[in-house]
Amino acid sequence: MPVTTPVVANDRTYPAPKTCAIAICLDGCEPEYLEVAIAEGLMPNLKRIRETGTDRLAHSVIPSFTNPNNLSIATGRPPSVHGICGNFLFDPDTGEEVMMNDVRFLRAPTIFSKFYEAGATVAMVTAKDKLRALLGAGLKFDEGRAVAFSAERSGETTKAEHGIDNASDWLGMPVPEVYSAELSEFVFAAGVKLLKEMNPDVMYLSTTDYVQHKFAPEEQGAKDFYAMFDRYLGELDALGAAIVTTADHGMKAKHDVTTKEPSVIYMQDVFDEWLGEAAARVILPITDPYVVHHGALGAFATAYLPDGADRADIIARIKKLPEMLEVLSKEEAVAKYELPADRIGDLTMVSTENMTIGTSEHRHDLAALGEPLRSHGGLTEQEVPFIVNRVIELPNAPTLRNFDAFFYATTAAALEEVPA
Repeated sequence: MPVTTPVVANDRTYPAPKTCAIAICLDGCEPEYLEVAIAEGLMPNLKRIRETGTDRLAHSVIPSFTNPNNLSIATGRPPSVHGICGNFLFDPDTGEEVMMNDVRFLRAPTIFSKFYEAGATVAMVTAKDKLRALLGAGLKFDEGRAVAFSAERSGETTKAEHGIDNASDWLGMPVPEVYSAELSEFVFAAGVKLLKEMNPDVMYLSTTDYVQHKFAPEEQGAKDFYAMFDRYLGELDALGAAIVTTADHGMKAKHDVTTKEPSVIYMQDVFDEWLGEAAARVILPITDPYVVHHGALGAFATAYLPDGADRADIIARIKKLPEMLEVLSKEEAVAKYELPADRIGDLTMVSTENMTIGTSEHRHDLAALGEPLRSHGGLTEQEVPFIVNRVIELPNAPTLRNFDAFFYATTAAALEEVPA
């Protein structure tokens, strides 16, 4: 392995790995999914790893959405450092709502780029392409030491841009549908092949939460998914990698138990009634192009208030709504959630466990939701697994964060040489 000295990234020091250090982000992995699958004998490899390695729970960053947490895992720091505080943001200077998946929004280097600069070989595979450019920032693909591609666009990869030509052909698997369990399976299969052929120093595997949005832990689709994952986890473990398995966020049912209709409070409509039409502006950071998953309904929102509004009074009124779990001023949210102040509104709102926050009712097309709504974003989806296939010293939540994944993966990988 070319890296022989520790690597510093964003004021954290990462040990030099003696074997491949892998972080796996199981998108939407509510801890109950693992408990159910293990109890039914569907995850023998993870069961063994939990018993012989280190098993903890960690906290995700808030909002508990995909982009903020993946970038926290990739940088080892909260959104106040890397700047990505949602999938979506409002730019008050331009009045535009934009996707936050462009590298220009990233304010800190990734751990991968710092390892690459130190001479390491780096690999990452994501399910969706929306993350790939952000996670691959700072990598160069002309030296044979970096690979970064998504399962979603695996048939379009090139050596110049991704470090590999046509990853779908290379893996011998067709490009999967974006709304499928196969999108995540492609990530795992690619990880196994990269470990065998490339043997990188650090590798990141990040999946999609299509299955978790669609199926509760006790449903067959979820059980099949985790049994599939367990087979690949066993292969990675057998190849000698040091592995941290964690998640970007959990997942909760967000629908009426009787009618199965989505449980939503439409806060733009509430503000329009209180303050006048369009006087305030509600932003939903969960918003992304994949509306079949969640219809842009999550458990976290931020709001921009009109000039002269009595913010304290408005916050007090929102707190009285039974659908709300926590309402914070911008200053409180920045301090508690470690968010960038210039990328959130005047207040933040977190809904209760089985409730979501919408903008205006007419703006949400829920026709594509084929199943009762399951979603995330709030405090009730903050607890995630954190499992290491080595025995190491670890705190528990809330001290342990999912973005500690690479610190502890490299710590575990520094303990020993690759097993014979």
